[in-house]
Amino acid sequence: MKKKCASYALLGMMCALVSCGGGEKKEKSETEEKTPELTQYADPFIGTGDHGHTYPGATVPYGMIQLSPDNGTAGWDWCSGYHYTDSIAVGFGHLHLSGTGIGDLADLLFMPVNKEVDLSVKIASRDDYPFKSRYTHENETATPGYYQVYLEDHRINAELTTSERTGFHRYTFSENDPQSVVVDLGFAINWDKAVDTRITVEDETTISGYRHSTGWAKNQKLFFVAQFSKPITGHNLYAESKRVEGAEEVTAAKTSAQLFFDEKTGDTLEVKLSLSSVSIDNARENMKEREGFDFDAVRADADKIWNTTLDKIEIETPVDSLKTIFYTALYHTRLAPVTFSDANGQFRLQNDSIVTAKDYTAYSTLSLWDTFRAAQPLMTLLDADKVSDIINSMLVYYAENKTLPVWTLYGNETYTMTGNHAIPVIAEAILKGIGGFDKEKSFEAMKVTMMKDEESRGTKFYKEFGYVPYNLLDESVTITLEFAYDDWCIAQVAKKLGKQEDYKYFMERSNAFKHLYDAETGFMRGKSDKGKWHEPFDPKLSIHRKGTDYTEGNAWQHSWFVLHDVDGLIELHGGKKPFTDMLEQLFTESSEINGGDASPDISGLIGQYAHGNEPSHHIAYMFNIAGEPWRTQYWVREILNTQYDTTPAGLSGNEDCGQMSAWYVFSAMGIYPYNPSSGTYQIGSPLFEKSVIKVSDDKTFTIKANKVSDKNIYIQSATINGKELNRTFITHEEMISGGELEFEMGPEPNKNWGVSAEKQVDE
Repeated sequence: MKKKCASYALLGMMCALVSCGGGEKKEKSETEEKTPELTQYADPFIGTGDHGHTYPGATVPYGMIQLSPDNGTAGWDWCSGYHYTDSIAVGFGHLHLSGTGIGDLADLLFMPVNKEVDLSVKIASRDDYPFKSRYTHENETATPGYYQVYLEDHRINAELTTSERTGFHRYTFSENDPQSVVVDLGFAINWDKAVDTRITVEDETTISGYRHSTGWAKNQKLFFVAQFSKPITGHNLYAESKRVEGAEEVTAAKTSAQLFFDEKTGDTLEVKLSLSSVSIDNARENMKEREGFDFDAVRADADKIWNTTLDKIEIETPVDSLKTIFYTALYHTRLAPVTFSDANGQFRLQNDSIVTAKDYTAYSTLSLWDTFRAAQPLMTLLDADKVSDIINSMLVYYAENKTLPVWTLYGNETYTMTGNHAIPVIAEAILKGIGGFDKEKSFEAMKVTMMKDEESRGTKFYKEFGYVPYNLLDESVTITLEFAYDDWCIAQVAKKLGKQEDYKYFMERSNAFKHLYDAETGFMRGKSDKGKWHEPFDPKLSIHRKGTDYTEGNAWQHSWFVLHDVDGLIELHGGKKPFTDMLEQLFTESSEINGGDASPDISGLIGQYAHGNEPSHHIAYMFNIAGEPWRTQYWVREILNTQYDTTPAGLSGNEDCGQMSAWYVFSAMGIYPYNPSSGTYQIGSPLFEKSVIKVSDDKTFTIKANKVSDKNIYIQSATINGKELNRTFITHEEMISGGELEFEMGPEPNKNWGVSAEKQVDE
């Protein structure tokens, strides 16, 4: 799907809207011609259709503001507030989630209108909003850091852009039309519900207030200041859908306002809004990052920031669609986590205490179950300076809760998903030499988290039985396998820090996966506290969340989660041949999913392999470790070719805060962090002739694939820095030291390349 610049010829607004692509095109200087405008390839509409759950609105990398349109529709496919199949907008919210499977946020809704509306109307459905408007995709544009849409019912062109902590709107009204903006703090979709809100008209150009809500984030507190580029000539304030006459301030669970402006002073109105989790004063301080109103300058700066970010990887390919998929994927990996601390370093915890981040930026929206696999390793490779910030943020949450975060949303611990994958994130950072955080405190946090006697998370049962019994806790197989990997990560850090007893203890516990392997069926299966298998057993059966042994999947998809000891898993299968036979069967088995309550997250099926959800993401690379790398090359290329495209439905499942896209970024270059904490990257099948990764300010790592094509997908030979490479992995040290990995590609497998038995990890 191509990005479109709206055509307003029929509307008589072309001259006023030159910022959307009109006007005379300037000639570029010779220097500018050499600078790639990589934002031209990133398309924010990719993933907004099907079940991708992304948003098309404006933000900057890891920014505090995600300013995006909201359709006003509740439902799973509107978790981001927007879905490409929709054609109604109710406004523009300032916080959004990218690709999650649970909906929240969409806070601080602003909507420009060209008439007075009755905000006392009771809202039973989206149809009841008196300020909604139709729009079409022909009159809608999105590029990194910028969004534009023409609101047909109000005859208004709306444009959005952002800086790090401030959102900017520009509304162009039709000539002589009334000019007004609706602010609705009661607006909520999906899990969200406003519980206390306030709007204050401070002066003729400023409003402020707060919105406290509950939902996925149980205690979300948001404070804001908004300024307008021209005076407010009148206002109507509402509390609980009742107009409050003569008021300058309203407070209630749900408040709203309509603000009026003079249409005779020009057709354009600009708005800027800053927010804070702490206070209105902090929001006002955050706004100082951009003085005055200059929408075009802010948009240009956002574009420059995105170009600098995307420029960290340069690819060479004659296929423009591959550039679009790749740079959109790289763009998506920079939408989360999000900045949470204010300009003065303060941020709010779930218990309402205020913490000050000193010498780091606090982050939230930590979707760790997803992102530890590839999105976090990509950050470690490209944005290493932010990794310590994330870990310092985790340590603050540990100090509050006495456990590491599982899934943190707006400072709230949601405990969403299984395992505890803050642990591999911290382990990866320590083992890859990232500094800027307390390693001893981090080890304490990892150890305490996994030694807790918690029944709800499963650690109590795991400690008692060596696995989580299915009759004591749902999703027991997935939890056990993920705990085993978490334990292995702790063991590696213990070894690094010289804690030998801890190393031995957690290494022994990391064998927990062996308790659940059933040699008769070849699958990981639920086992009771009495040691009995869960019967009856169907490896294709999926039950969503309750009464299941597997998280968002089935036995086919979850039986392969042994990142740390593939050799041990191969041994359980009886050797490499039966292991690779069953692995091949995963991809060729029929794709039927059994059960009346199958998880909707099972998508992107190739056989029983489900690329649309994270538990499958490492599996294609397991052939490497089993001595058949040509099968990894075949199936990785099949996934790259079939699970991503340039349409709004171009993601085969939830984006999940960058993980779906990070898989593509790595795999398209020809490598993947199979076990992120191992310090190695498995080799797959590169798509591009060349990928140049800027691993530091003065070093690059180049991956070349000579003769690569749709047919030449198999590696014939390889060198690293000019020396022969006959193994299926490279190390993190090799990458960050700079150099060149070069492949010779061909149409048939070379079954002699990469079959070395050299160990994949150092235990």
